[in-house]
This record gives sequence, structure tokens and C-alpha cells, in this order.
Amino acid sequence: MSGPLFHKIDCVMLKVADLDAALGFYSEALGHPLLWRSPEAAGLGMPGTDAELVLHTDLGPEVDLLVESVDAALERFVEAGGTIIKKPFDIPIGRCAVVRDPFGNALVMLDQTKGTFVTDATGLVLRVE
Repeated sequence: MSGPLFHKIDCVMLKVADLDAALGFYSEALGHPLLWRSPEAAGLGMPGTDAELVLHTDLGPEVDLLVESVDAALERFVEAGGTIIKKPFDIPIGRCAVVRDPFGNALVMLDQTKGTFVTDATGLVLRVE
């Protein structure tokens, strides 16, 4: 067994029906700075951590845990007694999988093997690098 499987909380994701209205609430009214934005999601900063508050029109609520490699982490997780809910799939920044621990908790694991978002001055996602 090597070190801890989970490196950090990558994000807390909230499902919102209207991204602009949610940005008005979380960013403008509550003061969380916009880090990046795509047509269906936006990442906001939180002080004291590099974990993001992500507002998404299709996904959530969920907590995403960063791992070095989803495929390797999934193998280790299953060997330890966890189960797969959703097999690994590609996301813009890497890979993702949904698992369940032996106690019934669903967890989302993701890696950043493709890179991170590059944005313009307004936070609009331009590409992954």
C-alpha cells in the first residue's frame, strides 16, 4: 500500500438551473471570485483552499476528490472493498469515475491528466493545457 489515495478535495459541485443567476448569488452577492466559466459550468474560488465551488447546470451536488490517476485509484479502491457505480470516463481536464465505499457513500474521483483550464481575462475557458 502506498500513501493516501485522495490528494485533496478538487471541488464541491452544486447543480443550478440558471448559471447566470447562480453566479449573481455566489459570486456577486457572496463574494466568491470567478475562476473559470464554460457554457454549462463556472468555478469559483474559496479563501484558504485551492478547492473550487463549481456551479453546474447538469451535474451535482457532489464532492470531487482528486487522485493521481483515476484508473489506478479505481483498481486500488475496488481491491480495498469499494464498488464501481460509473466506470471511468473522459472529462475535459482528465478522467473521472463514480464509486461507492463499503458503507454506502458515493464518491467522485477525478484526475487532471489532460491539464487544467486556460481562461481569458473574463474567466471564459479557452482550452485545457
